[in-house]
Amino acid sequence: MKIYNLKRVQVLPISLAEAWAFFSTPRNLSKITPEHMGFKIVYISGGDKTYPGQIIRYKVSILPGITVNWTTEITHVQEPVYFVDEQRFGPYALWHHQHHFREVPGGVEMTDEVNYAVPLGLLGRLVNWLFVEREANRIFDHRFRVLADYFQSPLKKSA
Repeated sequence: MKIYNLKRVQVLPISLAEAWAFFSTPRNLSKITPEHMGFKIVYISGGDKTYPGQIIRYKVSILPGITVNWTTEITHVQEPVYFVDEQRFGPYALWHHQHHFREVPGGVEMTDEVNYAVPLGLLGRLVNWLFVEREANRIFDHRFRVLADYFQSPLKKSA
């Protein structure tokens, strides 16, 4: 199984407490997901505060007219430093998403790092090359722009 990596780093002009409050609230994910994905949260266990073992179920459109169910679990939380979500059921063979936060001059550096694998072996590699990798990058580019606007930060990007 081929594992791919996607990493984004963004500095937001907010406090660590503000960053944690926003990003560790599962319902805020819909605010930073592109509209064309038809992203809908259908279930959150245990309320809106992220905790290890929390289950979140979504419906998301992966292609026009094709909606899939996606279930993730919050597996690790060290407030306010990081949390990890992992796919339990969904479109990927592997989905491991780390969210890291650290104070820096002028705000908080937020790092998203995703390790993922596409099912179907060699066909999956082709699908990743043709579509998945580009779409994942578009999604995280969208998030970057939305977050910069939402928190009115200057556009600074690395990684």
